[in-house]
Amino acid sequence: MTASIGKRIVEMPAYIPIEPIDVLAARLNIPAEKIVKMDANENPYGPSPLVKEALARLDLVNIYPDPESRKLRDGLSNFHKVPMENLLAGSGADELIDLLVRVLLEPGDCVINCVPTFGMYSFDTLLNYGTCISIQRNADFSLDQEAIEVAVRKNKPKIIFACSPNNPDGRLLTGEEIDFLLSLHTLVVVDEAYIEFTQQNLDLGRSRSIITQTPKRENLVVLRTFSKWAGLAGLRVGFGAFPSWLMDSLWKAKQPYNVNIAASAAALASLSDDAYLAGNVARIQQERARLFTKLQSLPTLQPYPSQSNFILCKTKNVSAIEIKRKLASRGVFIRHYDNALLKDCIRISVGRPEDTDELIHQLEGIL
Repeated sequence: MTASIGKRIVEMPAYIPIEPIDVLAARLNIPAEKIVKMDANENPYGPSPLVKEALARLDLVNIYPDPESRKLRDGLSNFHKVPMENLLAGSGADELIDLLVRVLLEPGDCVINCVPTFGMYSFDTLLNYGTCISIQRNADFSLDQEAIEVAVRKNKPKIIFACSPNNPDGRLLTGEEIDFLLSLHTLVVVDEAYIEFTQQNLDLGRSRSIITQTPKRENLVVLRTFSKWAGLAGLRVGFGAFPSWLMDSLWKAKQPYNVNIAASAAALASLSDDAYLAGNVARIQQERARLFTKLQSLPTLQPYPSQSNFILCKTKNVSAIEIKRKLASRGVFIRHYDNALLKDCIRISVGRPEDTDELIHQLEGIL
């Protein structure tokens, strides 16, 4: 055989996804409804009822979807007050991260990543022949602006990735930090996957998002998703707002039928029922506050303040992986970190009140 695996694939670390409920239930030999899933930042309340109605009415599933997602982009334009010509829909925001990197990077080009953060930025960079320069955040997860500025001058990156609120700590970028990044004259990709959970007065993050700035900024991209606030993680639908100079190249490189008709219909139904979904977001925010207080009461855990739908905790005198393993054996699933950036940390997605109660009950038994 003459074919061989590319060196970059052999050497790059694999991205480890979270497993679904049915797989976890089968592994533990317990009913799926007994699983407490707090490991993937999913919305425990699910989608709007209008989504299920829209999916039941689906027609023409034998026909390829609109390659330009025109109805969805028009709905997004009206909802977010961003020109339709600056919007692109994707199979989750993950696809758009990969698309951006593929369009902008040549072999050997680099990006700047503000770590710890979402793993797909580095994953897609390596997959597309790029180099990822990791700049560690400060102890409070704020950006190390001096280090970033030095790295930009030295390496001339094509992209700076910044997640806001950041995953896994839930910290929102400040206005000053965003202004600093944009002053560097490098393309800045702000991933607002969790921005809706920073909402005030049920505005679904509109007062905190910078998405409306994209048409006016030559070096700003904002990514969004329906996975979290709208409860559509299983349908994979996201979108981005991009400067005009990028759009032709993105359209050229995009897979032609990347957003299926079910995802598009569900996203449009969600936009038409934002008040209902904002109520679910408010319930998650309320439960986040209760969960934070309960985690604070456990002497072996130090939770970090979060503006997202998860809470990161530092463990004290106990292994994060052991906590995860013991919880998993009891049907409660969380995320753990045990690396140089996040030594002995766990991340807990905010669930329903009964999920919090079961988690705390099991943690008290373990700790």
